[in-house]
Amino acid sequence: MNNDESSSALSWKAALPRAILMIAISGLFGWLTTLLGADITSKQILTVSTFVLIICATLFFWELRLAIAFIGISIMLAGGVMDLRTMILGTELDTILFLIGMMTLVGVLKDLGLFTWLIQSIINARNMNGYKFIVILMLLSGVMPGFVDEVTSIVFVLALVFQVCDTLKLKPTPFVIMSVIATNIGSTGTMLGNPVGILVGKHAGLSFGDFIEHATPVMLLSLSVTLLILMVWYRKDIALLNTRLLEHRAESRGLGPLVKIPYKRSLVIMLVSVAFIASHHGIESALGLSPNTMLICAPLTIAGVLMLYRSRRARHYIEREVEWWTLLFFMMLFAVASALSATGVTGLVADRFMAAFGTSKYVLTPLIVGVTAIGSAFVDNIVFVASFIPIIKKIVLEHPELQPLWWALLFGSCYGGNITAIGSTANIVALGMLEKHSGARIGFFEWLKVGLFAGFVTCAVASLVILVFYFK
Repeated sequence: MNNDESSSALSWKAALPRAILMIAISGLFGWLTTLLGADITSKQILTVSTFVLIICATLFFWELRLAIAFIGISIMLAGGVMDLRTMILGTELDTILFLIGMMTLVGVLKDLGLFTWLIQSIINARNMNGYKFIVILMLLSGVMPGFVDEVTSIVFVLALVFQVCDTLKLKPTPFVIMSVIATNIGSTGTMLGNPVGILVGKHAGLSFGDFIEHATPVMLLSLSVTLLILMVWYRKDIALLNTRLLEHRAESRGLGPLVKIPYKRSLVIMLVSVAFIASHHGIESALGLSPNTMLICAPLTIAGVLMLYRSRRARHYIEREVEWWTLLFFMMLFAVASALSATGVTGLVADRFMAAFGTSKYVLTPLIVGVTAIGSAFVDNIVFVASFIPIIKKIVLEHPELQPLWWALLFGSCYGGNITAIGSTANIVALGMLEKHSGARIGFFEWLKVGLFAGFVTCAVASLVILVFYFK
C-alpha cells in the first residue's frame, strides 16, 4: 500500500465513528418526529432525518458538507418528498443571485484598492495611540460588514491587525478575537452584512430601511457595550500596544509603508452601490414592483455594469471572487428546509412550540434569541435560520403582534456566532489567517471564556431592546 492509500485508509478509519454518530443522530430525530402526532407520514420522517443529516455534516464533516447535501437532496427527490419544481423553488435563487452580485462588487472594490487605502489611512493617521487604535479597529470591524460582508470585512481588518502587530512585535491573538467579535455583531447592522439578514428580510417583508431603523441601533448599542467589555478584558494587551505605539511614534516611524492609491473611483462605486440598494423600497413603490424586487436587482445591475467597465477582469470576478462552494451548499440547505414546510413539519413544530411556551413576548423573545444563539455557536447560523424561518412565519401569521420575533431570530443567530471559535464563517476564516500568518492557534476554551461572556451580554441587550421598543 502506498502512502496515499495508507493516508486515505487512516482518514476513513478516523471518520467512521463520526459517520455512524451522524447517521444515528439523524435517525433519532426521525424517530422523534413520530412524537409530533399520530398521523405523521414517512415523508415527514424522511425530511427531518435528511435535514438533521445535513446539519450534522456541517458539524462533523465541514469539508464534505456539500457532498452530503447533494446526497440528501437526491434521497428526498427519490423518496418522493418533493419534485424537481418544488426543489428549484426552494433553493432561494433570488437570495443566491443577490449574494453573487455582492461578491462580484466586492471583488471589483478589492481590485481597485479601496480596502488597501482604508487600511493605510488608519495605520498612518496622526496622533494615534493604542486606545484610539482599538476603538477604530472595533468600529471598522463593526461597520464594514454592513457595506460588504463579514468574510470580506474580517480579511481586510486582519491585514491591518497583522501589520500593526508585526511592526510593534505584539501577539496578534487578542486583537484578532476583538475584530471577529465586532464583525459578527456588525453583520446584523444592514441586510448586506450576513446572508441571514437577506433571508430574514425577504421572508419577513423587511426593507433595507427597516434594518437601518431597527437593526442598526441595536448593533451600535451592542458594539459599544462589547467594546467596553473587551477594553477591560484585554486591558494588559491594549496597554502594551499603547506603550509600544507611543515609543514607535516618538522615533518618528510609521506603522507601515505609505503608497499612494487612487481610491476615489472605488469609493464612489461603493457609495453609489449602497445608495442604490438602500433606495430599493422607494423604487419598487414608484414602479409598482413586488417587495424586494429591486433589492435583488440592484447588486446584479451593479455587478453587470462593473463587469462591462472592467471587461478584461469580468471572468476573474465570477470565477474567483464568487464563493460557489458556499452558495451551492446554501441552495441545497434551503431546498431541504423548504421541504420541512411543504410536508407540514414546521407547522406541527410551531404548534407544539406555542403549546409549550405560549405566545407571550416575554417568553418567546429571549427563548428564540437564546436557542438560535446556542445553536449558531456550534453549527452555521444559516442552518438554524433556515429551519426557524417557517416556524416564526407561522407564529407571526397567527399572531401578527409577534412580528418583532424576526429581529430576535436575526440577533440570536448572529450574536451566537461569537460564543465559540467555530460559531461563524468569519471566525473560521480568522483562525485560518492567524495560523497561516504567525503559526498561533486559539484554543476552544480560550475563545469560549470571552466569547460566551460577549455573546450572553449582547443577546441580553438585543432581547431587552426588542421587548422594550419593538413591540407595540
